[in-house]
Amino acid sequence: MISESGLVFNGVDGAIRLLIFLLYLRAISFSKEIQRVFQYHGAEHKSIFALEAGESLEVDRVKKFSFLHPRCGTSFLLIVMVVSIFVFGLIPHHLAFGYKVASRIVFIPLIAGISYEFIRWADRKRERKSVQFFIQPGLWLQRLTAREPSEDQIEVALRALREVLDMERRA
Repeated sequence: MISESGLVFNGVDGAIRLLIFLLYLRAISFSKEIQRVFQYHGAEHKSIFALEAGESLEVDRVKKFSFLHPRCGTSFLLIVMVVSIFVFGLIPHHLAFGYKVASRIVFIPLIAGISYEFIRWADRKRERKSVQFFIQPGLWLQRLTAREPSEDQIEVALRALREVLDMERRA
């Protein structure tokens, strides 16, 4: 029975959490400082796209790439919220409060793992129309958290990326 499993309750609970998350992102996006952070976020995405494409890590080459990326942490958070609705929906509604809290803590690694593997799988298959359907909400959400960067911001992202690549080569 759906009401026994808590699926309806967890669906509503998850929808409310998602709405609060979206309203929070929208509210902070009016801050000039946060808008700048979101531009750096876009610069990071452009830099990663260029790296993955084998492009030269130069500002003029990186500018052409999208500031939205399918493996973004913002998309990951959205997937975590959706997966948690289904996972927590399997927990019987009649359990004591302490068991419900404990189960939420215990299932965090499972939810994160499922979400991570989904993001990886979707990225590998992102050219398929059916997969694009599942990627699209994360890209829409990124329109709140990533913005078109300036050339200076792209240069900062490229500098950071080169430093990480150098550290990886030395390791």
